Amino acid sequence: MSYFPEISKIVYEGPKSKNPLAFKHYNADEQIEGQSMKDLLRYSVAYWHTFRGTGSDPFGGATLQKPWDDGTESVANAIKRVDVAFEFVEKLGAPFYCFHDRDVAPEGATLAESNKNLDAVVARLKEKQLETGIKLLWGTANLFSHPRYMHGAATSPNADVFAYACAQVKKALEVTHELGGENYVFWGGREGYQNLYNTDMKRELDHLAKFMHLAVEHAKAIGFKGQFLFEPKPKEPTKHQYDFDVAACMNFCRAYGLTDYVKMNIETNHATLAGHTMMHELAYASMQNALGSIDANTGDLLLGWDTDQFPTDIYLTTQCMLVILEQQGLAPGGINFDAKVRRESFEPVDLFYAHIGGMDAFARGAKIAAAIRKDGVLKDFVKNRYATWDAGIGNSVESGKITFADLEKYVLEGKAVAKNQSGRQELLENIINDYIQ
Repeated sequence: MSYFPEISKIVYEGPKSKNPLAFKHYNADEQIEGQSMKDLLRYSVAYWHTFRGTGSDPFGGATLQKPWDDGTESVANAIKRVDVAFEFVEKLGAPFYCFHDRDVAPEGATLAESNKNLDAVVARLKEKQLETGIKLLWGTANLFSHPRYMHGAATSPNADVFAYACAQVKKALEVTHELGGENYVFWGGREGYQNLYNTDMKRELDHLAKFMHLAVEHAKAIGFKGQFLFEPKPKEPTKHQYDFDVAACMNFCRAYGLTDYVKMNIETNHATLAGHTMMHELAYASMQNALGSIDANTGDLLLGWDTDQFPTDIYLTTQCMLVILEQQGLAPGGINFDAKVRRESFEPVDLFYAHIGGMDAFARGAKIAAAIRKDGVLKDFVKNRYATWDAGIGNSVESGKITFADLEKYVLEGKAVAKNQSGRQELLENIINDYIQ
């Protein structure tokens, strides 16, 4: 049975195509800096928004049409949804998908029942992966939706809730391993606080670290070789999330001895909520060898919340790809479309339009970034701007061969003569504009 009978396989037709159900820029086999677009971009479809999203928002109920869904939280409906998902991903031509445990299988009355439900759906997921060749980019556990997690999961003041969260992650990690998932994500949906009057922040952070170390230990025990990813988010739903931004996450990982095991999964909308650009967050992680994967979306700067819109801004995707290409890709991570169609785009075909636009935007950004890098316009400018550090006093400072007294003597003797250079910000922005045509 086809759930999208009116949609054929999405193919590359080139920039001159007027077909809205075709790629203009994403050509899976096209080479960029020695990698095919498929291997460089490693696109993934997010199960939760694409197949579980309803279009509801804080001011209104569901709008999205899901003709395949019978409206129940039954295992049978969840298994049928797997077939829908794989038909969509296969027709789209994305190589990966990803999920939370509760996206794919309904919660039961007990953990044992939830695990049984999950096993039944995982059996179908495995069948469809073998049938289609589509792979699991990453799995994770939903530790934020159920009322038990109202105070957090790993950071809950209730030790029994912590225990339940660990048991849920244990199963989600085992399922991710069973399906050949290449990563496992920690996203602390409610790991934070609303009010410091009732919060022991130090104890909660200690517990979060213990939780992550327990997951690492279990991964070793079951033979999971995938990469662990930590996803920053500054707020929503808590007033302050402990995983505020990349800097906070890296500091946490260093403080608790997790840097050997955990890299970052960075989302654009979360970056902007933290007051950063996506390029800043990517560069900050990459320079510390901690950029593992990204959630590709964007927010509306006129709205102060997490709108998770599909990325269509070529400046944004170019900036992302400049960082990603510098570190030669994201594997075993990828570009996951943690994005949802807006509630007014309610027909199933809109899911295709949205993903095609996002995939084309990142493909175009990759080609532009590669051209900028090939010409060396940014690299050469940066190198020249820091030239005083490559020899003389600058080199002595960087190599650790100098003291404050030496530097004082250098200045007093009148040797500090190099003049500042213009940053040429406007010129550089103009140059980028020349490449974005």
